[in-house]
Amino acid sequence: MPQPVAAPVSSPPAAHELVVVANRLPVQRTSVDGPWETSPGGLVRALMGTLRQGGGAWVGWAGSVGEAPAAFRHEGVNLLPLSLSEDEYEGFYEGFANEALWPLYHDGIRPSTFDPAWWDTYVQVNERFALAAALVAAPGAIVWIHDYQLQLVPSLLRELRPDVRIGFFLHIPFPPLELFSRLPWREQILEGLLGADVIGFQRQAAVENFATAVSRFLDVHGDLPWLKVGPRKVHVGAHPISIDVHELDAIARMPETVEQAWKLRNRLGSPKCVLLGVDRLDYTKGIVERLRAFERLLEDGRVKARDCVMVQLAVPTRGRLEHYAEERRQVEQLVGSINGTYGRIGYPAVQYLHQTLTLEELVPLYQAADVMLVTPLGDGMNLVAKEFAASRTDGAGVLVLSEFAGAADELTDALLVNPHDQEALSDVIFDAIEMPPEEVRARMAAIRAVVEASDVRRWATGFLELLEEGDTAHDREDPPWVGPSAA
Repeated sequence: MPQPVAAPVSSPPAAHELVVVANRLPVQRTSVDGPWETSPGGLVRALMGTLRQGGGAWVGWAGSVGEAPAAFRHEGVNLLPLSLSEDEYEGFYEGFANEALWPLYHDGIRPSTFDPAWWDTYVQVNERFALAAALVAAPGAIVWIHDYQLQLVPSLLRELRPDVRIGFFLHIPFPPLELFSRLPWREQILEGLLGADVIGFQRQAAVENFATAVSRFLDVHGDLPWLKVGPRKVHVGAHPISIDVHELDAIARMPETVEQAWKLRNRLGSPKCVLLGVDRLDYTKGIVERLRAFERLLEDGRVKARDCVMVQLAVPTRGRLEHYAEERRQVEQLVGSINGTYGRIGYPAVQYLHQTLTLEELVPLYQAADVMLVTPLGDGMNLVAKEFAASRTDGAGVLVLSEFAGAADELTDALLVNPHDQEALSDVIFDAIEMPPEEVRARMAAIRAVVEASDVRRWATGFLELLEEGDTAHDREDPPWVGPSAA
């Protein structure tokens, strides 16, 4: 196996008390030589703010194959880019992460491909991330690792730096035993995760799935939230992520946002009802099932296209992978079929967008909708549901929410549905369209109260406090190697 290398740096990196490790850096470029811009999303904003206050660092891939740029500072945070070659990108990210792990962790909706060469690349890249984090963490630092691409990093980092406190958060579901058992490298993945001191999942069901897997495949036992791993105790719990409520609320209350929402409805033909779906174009999101449910309502005459229009925003993602290319073909063929049958000249039944919108463009869309359709076949959380609620400062709007989204555990006043049941999904959408205004407002008030009580900054602070102060503390020791941060 090739010797892993750390991120290139222009000078020896400083020792940081808090290090975030994620597949991607929290910045992006709109052009090859353009300036770095902070990536959208509440998680990035929350973690950047936390790192900025503590002078922390973020380790991640820069977003393009080839040599990585030198370490740099952005908005007061030290960023340490890692390089990926084209072969590594294909094997680590497109291959093992998204053709093996992603479908497996999402209920096996599509078959996984288990390629030993992809696994070798996954190990190699995880080693690179672990070494880069070890190089920049101060003695006794906190290192917070994120998501399914880096599940080996906790144990690899512990081997290099037994003095640091390690947290891991999985943003997607963790599968039940009968699915996870299919993974040829299941023991290695579990051992990798158990290198952490605190492991967080979106849902309690994922916590229990993980505990079942480690008790089945490893000599690890205990009563949740604690697992005994050799001389250490690992805290395993559910920490449902949230959104930047204050940012969304501020955008929603801007006069120009309200005006734009009104203009959107007018451009849609001022229908009686607007249905909205906002998703990455991913086969786990249930877009095809949602379109068919709407088509069923048009077929049986319960909904007329002139009265009710569906807007579906499908954000491009992973377009080089065949499963995603096939999903796009299927979605677009179905949109064309529905519009060809039920649309009118200038007034399609489904308004379809395959593009990325900014948050400032999304909020008016949320406000223009009468019914928000969040119906994934499987999802860790799905923050669109929470974004919709935070945007509805008018107190209106109905949320139709899949039972298989993590948000269903919290937003119990939504209309919950099994999206695999086509008849049930059609019926729930119709119920949402016909819901009396007083019930609409009562349900939305309850949903908004839950969302407002769980801001993403509170989520990040709570996880870090648990990591720093939990009972899993172990004896600290100096790094067992000599490196730039050991001074």
